Order: sequence, then C-alpha cells, then structure tokens
Amino acid sequence: MKTQTMVYLDPEQLQALRAEARAQGISLAELMRRLVQQHLTARQEPPPAPPDVYLNIVALGSSGRQDIAEHHDRYLGEALRREHAR
Repeated sequence: MKTQTMVYLDPEQLQALRAEARAQGISLAELMRRLVQQHLTARQEPPPAPPDVYLNIVALGSSGRQDIAEHHDRYLGEALRREHAR
C-alpha cells in the first residue's frame, strides 16, 4: 500500500522531473518513487573499493612465501587490513 505525501520543489526541479518522467514514459509519481528507492539503496551499499586495492592484492604473489595456497584467506585479510588502516 502506498502512502500519499507532499513535497515542495522549486519550479525548475519540477519541470526537470516532469521532463524526465515523460522521457522514461512513466508518471511523475513513479519517477519519484524510483529516485527515492535508488537513494535508499545507494546508502545501504558500501562504496566500491578503489582499483589500487585490487592491484595491491595482485602483488601478493611476489612475497616469496611458500604456504600461500594453504593460508590464502589469512594473507588476504592481513593485506586488506593493512591497506584500510592507511
């Protein structure tokens, strides 16, 4: 069940939203619901890690350790903790 609410927008915002809704072929209300859901979903998802984090993981093979296959989870966790501690 949906609940009706009132939102105050600047005329320019309303005009832009109406144009976007028309372009997508949906109602203004549907566009607003989608935008609110996108915002709420984005707040729940952690931001993606920067690419250099993954590049540092690739360099793990150059450590000279012989037990990587057995203890890979531990070494990966240590590397990520070191990287995020910076």
